[in-house]
Amino acid sequence: MLERYRRWRRQVWDERSHVERMEFQSLLIVRFMVWFFFAAWLVMPVVELALDPTGLELLLGSLLLLCAGAQCVVAWRLLPLAFDQYLGRGTVPGKGVLLAGALMTGTLALDLALEAVGGLDHGFTVFVALFAVIPYTAERCLVLPLRTYQQWSLAAAVVVPGAFALAGVHDMRLLGYGLGVYGGAMICLASIRCSAWSLRVMWQAEQGREAQARLAVAEERLRFGRDLHDVMGRNLAVIALKSELAVQLARRGRPEAVEQMIEVQRIAQESQKEVREVVRGYREASLGSELAGAQAVLTAAGIDCRVTGAEAAGELPTAVHAALGWVVREAATNVLRHGDASRCEVALRVAEGRAVLTVESDGAGGVGQGARAVGEGVRAVGQGVRTAGQGARTAGVTDPSRPGAAPAPQGYREPLTEQDSEGFGGRAGGLGSGAGEPGRSGRSGSGSLGSGVGSGGSGAGGFGSGAGPGGSGLAGLRERLAVLGGRLEAGPAEGGMFRLRAEVPLGVPESAAVAAPASRTDESETTR
Repeated sequence: MLERYRRWRRQVWDERSHVERMEFQSLLIVRFMVWFFFAAWLVMPVVELALDPTGLELLLGSLLLLCAGAQCVVAWRLLPLAFDQYLGRGTVPGKGVLLAGALMTGTLALDLALEAVGGLDHGFTVFVALFAVIPYTAERCLVLPLRTYQQWSLAAAVVVPGAFALAGVHDMRLLGYGLGVYGGAMICLASIRCSAWSLRVMWQAEQGREAQARLAVAEERLRFGRDLHDVMGRNLAVIALKSELAVQLARRGRPEAVEQMIEVQRIAQESQKEVREVVRGYREASLGSELAGAQAVLTAAGIDCRVTGAEAAGELPTAVHAALGWVVREAATNVLRHGDASRCEVALRVAEGRAVLTVESDGAGGVGQGARAVGEGVRAVGQGVRTAGQGARTAGVTDPSRPGAAPAPQGYREPLTEQDSEGFGGRAGGLGSGAGEPGRSGRSGSGSLGSGVGSGGSGAGGFGSGAGPGGSGLAGLRERLAVLGGRLEAGPAEGGMFRLRAEVPLGVPESAAVAAPASRTDESETTR
């Protein structure tokens, strides 16, 4: 027997949660409570009746005992179903409710018959009436609304004494019957329903903890996706531009193609390192390096980029510094990918205890395919590429038969240094580095030059997220800034410009988390 108990405890009890154990104990107590009242208020009166019986009284007493026992059995079966219905996990079958009601009516009728023939002591008949309603109300108090249950209890407290009055009871016992019926209903309400309410609160708390755990996992997944988008978005755009530029240079036999591919390799290696840092959770954006990198990349793409107030970056708190670094990175990426800008202005200022970063560009609503940037990069390095109409032709190429591969400079495959962990900003020379000032022709280069970075959207505007997969950055930036009490605004400005404005208060703790729960990465920001 002891071994069987240990096996049950090991296989059943130990596998249950604390709430499941509490529910099991509460249900067991309620089930045995009905049998306790049966033993206390019915067995003793019937035993007393059997000591000095008459034929009719003994028959009525036996039927009363059987009917009350059947009530307890039905209540034992219905109580778990009633708990399930109260907790929202099932329903009580209607046939079971009708059977319980019929047995309660039969018990009260037998009690009334014994009162009429004088078979039971007058005090015992009151206790029998009190018991008769408990097995039925033990289930009903969990299923019926409180108002309906109270109305039913009051009605029963009036009907039962009325029936005993018709049987010839005209003294204070009528009050006892009424109070007994109503008291039995209230006993179930105060004990059983309160226990079920406590269980429901515990289950809701348990479900809340489970939901919190699931949300934490989803939040971390979204945060990682947002950080990966922020890290890889611009680097992939630059890689696509430089690789297309290298293709065009290689077709024309220019040795600068090798230098561009070396730069592509370096950026790819940096991207790998940054992705590893994102996975480890160590990477943060540097505002100073992001400002310098954005200016270099946009200038190399033929965009007149001006940065003012960069010296104020070093005075910002760490959390604000990192948050605005992400803003600059996303803004530069969107200017490259989603617009046809020729001018971009980045301004950082600190005023009234707040850091304000403003990025403005023209060309909102442009093609957004990256072809213009590629065409101008070819112009800058090749010093003679011009595009017109539907194609591109070269001019000023002095030696078409010149070999297309030049010796690789030193450091071609050198591993990344520790300083490389700051990201692309500040170190990238941009497209066409060392080849002079970028030309302004080739704005509408198409054909093979039009296969640049266009996957981010179909040109929704300067900083907007198009319909493509690049449209998740602004939502993530807003959440980053919201953690610090800041805000992000994006929309058209005067003079056909498009403005992105980020504002963050300086009074934030140094340990403030910059990463906020990311929004869904498949949602697009509408910024037109």
